[in-house]
Amino acid sequence: MGIKKYRPYTPSMRFTELLTFDEITTNVPEKSLLAPHKKSGGRNKAGAMTMRYVGGGHKQRYRIIDWKRDKANVPGKVATVEYDPMRTSFIALIHYPDGEKRYILAPAGIKVGQTVISGKGVPPELGNTLTLAEIPLGAIIHNIELHPGRGGTIVRSAGASAQLLAREDRYAIIKLPSGETRRMLLECVATIGTVSNGDHNLQSLGKAGRKRWLGRRPRTRAVAMNPVDHPMGGGEGRASGGHPRSRRGLKAKGYKTRSPKKTTSQYVVSKRSK
Repeated sequence: MGIKKYRPYTPSMRFTELLTFDEITTNVPEKSLLAPHKKSGGRNKAGAMTMRYVGGGHKQRYRIIDWKRDKANVPGKVATVEYDPMRTSFIALIHYPDGEKRYILAPAGIKVGQTVISGKGVPPELGNTLTLAEIPLGAIIHNIELHPGRGGTIVRSAGASAQLLAREDRYAIIKLPSGETRRMLLECVATIGTVSNGDHNLQSLGKAGRKRWLGRRPRTRAVAMNPVDHPMGGGEGRASGGHPRSRRGLKAKGYKTRSPKKTTSQYVVSKRSK
């Protein structure tokens, strides 16, 4: 995967840098694995705006992803690598011998025709899913379960990966992308490899219109507001707004928002890097 820069034949193209999508093999999704996706526009069921700067965007359909990888010890063949409008990473369509088809998160480097498998006793190779008890120490993993049987919930965004550091008693110790080191039950499963589309964060959309296609509306700077609208608003001239803080007054930089009484803190070995 690479980043393509464009000749400045329009003012917006001067700053546009987009993915080349070399890994994508088809632009037609599997119809049986699509579901409708209704947009809220940032409104709740009463019609009140609860999330600002959300609305519009291109119509999308949800791809049903197999987060659990619970088709145990049945080898599946990678049929396609596809773009998913609902997430930053790519997805891969898997064909199983019994005719079933499933989408999985595509690991970086996966190819069409490759075989992936999940379950106990499977080799720890790219795209395979197995329990943390069977994964070799030092392995790079993604799509990790926090609770056995619930499916992968963390390390799923483009280019993300975690590392299995050690095992002690009933737990595996994993270093997460944030830098946090955490204990997880050995019965939880994870997939070998790094999530695809690692160049996602290198894109430059180039113009406001492309952001609108993604469903993001213009964002108003806090210092441009009035004091009634934001703690950083008001002042004479171009005032800086004081200490950065949220609309509700919580500090935005360096202030720890994690509750010290959170029950899952007992599983955190070391906190995330600053």
